[in-house]
Amino acid sequence: MTVYIASMLLGVLIASISQTVLKKGAMRHYETLAAQYLNPYVMGGYFLLAVSTVLVIFAYRGMPYKYGPVIETLGFILVMVFSHLFFGEKLTKRKVLGACLIILGIIIFYL
Repeated sequence: MTVYIASMLLGVLIASISQTVLKKGAMRHYETLAAQYLNPYVMGGYFLLAVSTVLVIFAYRGMPYKYGPVIETLGFILVMVFSHLFFGEKLTKRKVLGACLIILGIIIFYL
């Protein structure tokens, strides 16, 4: 089961990276509609999202379904951290408190 949980964690990490890449692409201005959708950020972001989907599907094949949503919540924390690191978004008290509540929920679930 460890391989499946690792696959789920890797899928969540890749999905979070995908969201960050897509946001980077959305922050740029493009001259045409085609350029807006056919640029390296968007295409790379959707490719990473597809890889993440395959990893999560693989993970669900060998792990109880109840673990999936709990592990998926780590994505919220990762996106928050990536947004702070790559876009300079502020980590407010509410965001940090929310992340702490997510982590607390995960700990309580696995006890």
